[in-house]
Amino acid sequence: MPSAEPTDDEPVTLRRGDRGPEVAELQHRLREAGLYDGPMNGRYNQDVEWGVGQYQEARDLWSDGWGVYGPETRRWLESETTGR
Repeated sequence: MPSAEPTDDEPVTLRRGDRGPEVAELQHRLREAGLYDGPMNGRYNQDVEWGVGQYQEARDLWSDGWGVYGPETRRWLESETTGR
């Protein structure tokens, strides 16, 4: 029977101020979607937040909060981009 508890391999929610390889992948996905043209530096700055927010608005995704790369936004963006 599947557990309702979150597991360690569930993706983390990313927001402004975060940094690292997961943010770099998000930058690549946003660039692929035409929503980010800044540096690929792994920093979740206001430009990344804006790109995520624009993506959410275009797809009517509100459960994660505007500009926050949470589970719903991640699922949609990962289904539409390769991350490369």
